[in-house]
Order: sequence, then structure tokens, then C-alpha cells
Amino acid sequence: MSSELHRRAVVADAHNDLLIAVTARPPRRWASFFRDQWLPQLRAGGVDLQVLPVFIEDRFRPEGALRETLRMIECAHTLAEGNADEVRLCLDGADIDRALEEGRIALVLALESAPGLDANVELLPTLHRLGVRVASIAHWGRTALADGSGEDATGSRLTEAGVAALAEMERLGILFDVSHLSASGVAHVLELATRPVLATHSSARALLDHHRNLTDEQIRGIVGTGGMVCVNFLGEFLATDPAERTVDRLADHILHIAEVAGVDRVGLGPDFIKEVSADTSPPCCEDLEYAELVVPGLEGPRGLPLVTEALVRRGLPEADIAKVLGGNLLDLFRKELGRPA
Repeated sequence: MSSELHRRAVVADAHNDLLIAVTARPPRRWASFFRDQWLPQLRAGGVDLQVLPVFIEDRFRPEGALRETLRMIECAHTLAEGNADEVRLCLDGADIDRALEEGRIALVLALESAPGLDANVELLPTLHRLGVRVASIAHWGRTALADGSGEDATGSRLTEAGVAALAEMERLGILFDVSHLSASGVAHVLELATRPVLATHSSARALLDHHRNLTDEQIRGIVGTGGMVCVNFLGEFLATDPAERTVDRLADHILHIAEVAGVDRVGLGPDFIKEVSADTSPPCCEDLEYAELVVPGLEGPRGLPLVTEALVRRGLPEADIAKVLGGNLLDLFRKELGRPA
């Protein structure tokens, strides 16, 4: 029953860093590498809608951040054009619907922490023209726009440029992503937001007190904007004990957020970092700590049907499971993606 349900549902992944792996190859191989390495995984997992974050590694910061941002955006366009029979880079809900009707995977470009901007908010329209439709303004540490959750102790809010970035994103129709933002930064965003706010990959702090997770109060605030929370799959955000980092524990986080936010406001933001690490590290040097960070079976997109199985076991109605798997994010994107103020 669960496999059939998974096949029928629209499956949406709000956060997969696969662009890091693809851009590690020579540009002439971007389209073919995606087709050979990542497309089979996405198809095996039933993914219909994939958000592609542009994450800039430390080695490119600060001087090369904008160049690498543009390079990764170009990579997304190249892999989409080179696999036009299988995927479509989408700018709005109508584009997504066309992709789904044609049996193609809908791709949506996002910025993760946006270091390429620095404080130059005037570049957001340029990035919007290039296809960016979701963006966050901080990662673990400090940026010119805000502090990440690793800097919670500072108690800082958005900078003047960060406030301007939020307003500009709302004007352009770029969804603001609060995942990774500091607690005080999230509070500031929720004070100012006039359009829906999205958390692309965050789990429940009520179940694990980690600064990357969202409190029930924050979850309710996000829902109050008309937004939603997509749950992170990484084990370190699900349970302290590696032995407890299971699919059922992930289901605990999904069901808790559904209870707090309503089942119409929760989705999936897997953050399949182990697969990206495997694609970018020589066999001798892959970071072994990822073995403890990931949930067994959920190392990559192929494992997504396990989430459906877990939710079926927990007794969630089929209609609600379909919402969590992707229906909710699809609805939000249909309403908000690319819609100027």
C-alpha cells in the first residue's frame, strides 16, 4: 500500500545540495553527470519537485562567493537544458504544473545563506532574473545580512541590509527561507514578514534541543505568515544517540510539527549530505562522521519511500501523507513562487 501511495503522490524535496557535486565536475560534464549520477536516484525516490540550493563552500568565501554563485546557477541551467526530456527549471507554479504534467522533474533554484550578495541587496533582482525563487541569508555563522543559528548567543537581529533583503525578496516573489537563521533573526523576520515564510530543512526543537531546530513557537509563527516547515533528515538534528537516528524518529519530528503547525504546513527537506560527500570526496578521504549523521536507508533520494512507509505505520491518513510528501510545498509554490508584490 505504501509503495503505491508513494508513486501516486507528488514528492517534493525542499533541500538537496546536489549542485555541489555536479559543479565539482568540468562544465562539459555537468549535464551528463547529473543524468548518470543523480537523475536515477531522484527517479528511484519518486521525486517530482526538487529545490536546488546554491551553497557556497568556505574555500570560495569571501572573494569568490559571487563567482561561484553564478557558476552554480549556470550549472543548474546547463543540467536542465541538457536533460530537457527529464527535468525543467521552473520560475513559477505554472512552470511546475507543466513539468509535472509532462512527467518531468520540476527544479527550483534557491540560495543558501547568499554569501555572494554580501550586503549588496541590489543584486537580488539580478539573481531573480537568473531563476532564483527561494533564499536564506545566513548559515551557521555571521553574514552581512544576519547571524546563523550557530551565533544564537549574540541575540542579534537582521542587519539593515538584511531587513532590506527581506523586503526585496517579498517584492520580487522570492520565498524567504529561515532555516539556519538565528533564533532572534527568526523572530525579527516574523515581525516584519508580509508574505509566507518557508523553512526548507529544519526539525523540531521540542524533540531535540539543537540550535538548528525550530521551537514550537517559531513553527507557529511561520505558519502565521502562511508558510510551512520542511523537516530535515540529518540524524544529528533528530536524536542525540546515533542508535535512535531512525526513520521512525524522523516520523516523530514530522508528526510533531504536523501537530503544532497543522498537517497542511509540513513537508520534507532531507539535506542528503552523505550522497554529496560521496560524490565530491576521493574514496580514501570521505568524511566517516557522515555515517553517524545519516538515518540508515536515507543516505540519498532512493530512500524516500521509507518515509511513506513510516507514516503509514504511524496511522497517518493517506491524504495527509500525500500532503507531507509534497502536496503542501507544491501548493505554496503555486501560490507564491515568482509572484511579485
